[in-house]
Amino acid sequence: MKHTGENVVRIEAEALRALADRIAGPMAEAFNRAAELIYSCTGRVVVTGMGKSGLIARKIAATLNSTGTPALFMHPVEAVHGDLGMVVRGDVVVALSSSGETEEILRLLATIKRLQVPLISLTGDALYGKAAGEGARSTPAQAKSTLAAAADVALDCSVDKEACTLGLAPTASTTTMLALGDALAVALSERRGFKEEDFANLHPGGKLGKRLARVETLMHTGDAVPRVTPKTKMMDVIYEMSRKKLGVTAVVEGEKLVGIISDGDLRRLLEKRGKDVLDLTAGECMSGHPKTIAAGEFAATAIALMEEKKITSLMVVGEGGKLEGIVHLHDLWGTEMM
Repeated sequence: MKHTGENVVRIEAEALRALADRIAGPMAEAFNRAAELIYSCTGRVVVTGMGKSGLIARKIAATLNSTGTPALFMHPVEAVHGDLGMVVRGDVVVALSSSGETEEILRLLATIKRLQVPLISLTGDALYGKAAGEGARSTPAQAKSTLAAAADVALDCSVDKEACTLGLAPTASTTTMLALGDALAVALSERRGFKEEDFANLHPGGKLGKRLARVETLMHTGDAVPRVTPKTKMMDVIYEMSRKKLGVTAVVEGEKLVGIISDGDLRRLLEKRGKDVLDLTAGECMSGHPKTIAAGEFAATAIALMEEKKITSLMVVGEGGKLEGIVHLHDLWGTEMM
């Protein structure tokens, strides 16, 4: 038992190394064809599997969805009792079965073929021999399983042995299936030009999505933005700052930002000038070079800038210095980055 955990990880790591070698070598063409089938799909990717393979299939479908490829999981048992109606022409089916002989999966083949839906299989058939340099075959071996033989593209998730000491529980085999699904999802996301903002749009409620939030989704706009003109008397400046409750006000000429006045500026002026401050105008009291940020920047960038400059708010400006909004430190607390 002392080395069991270590041995399990080493066996699974070796299975992944062998999978990587196959993708880089004899299975490269099949992998690329599978990715192209999914990329060209006008519908959705329907991922199916039974038992442990079904759990992996659910995760692959979730990863495809989160990286820009519409996908869903179809339980093979529910499928033969009506859920097979979710598969339509234009879809692609990805079927997972370590043996390639899972009865519940095989019962779906006739309908998949009738609908002329492309089928990609992930099975434990050793279809592509050893890795390059080790007696590799450049073309697939004869498919050993029914599922692999029926597939338009058969992908090889074979392993030398399971990590289970009894050699029974799916361990290394399910790990390679999961990794192969991730490889397809990431290859597809790169092909689609999937970017950080796309990921954020698909994860608005999650921590990752919040970390990728844009300033424009968090900033105050319109009447919520405190603003005065350079000629505004300081009594009215104080009223505006108090009314908008952000501890700062923008000073604008037309729509262009020309300065700011913060609570800190006001305190320092009162210490220096006393009540005479009330006779001054915003233009005489403002800081003329405020720190700003663009609406399209990440919230993380805004936080970094606030921390660097030791300030609690940033004016959001657009082209030509036009004031578009204001983002405050309080607005960023909900992003879970602080």
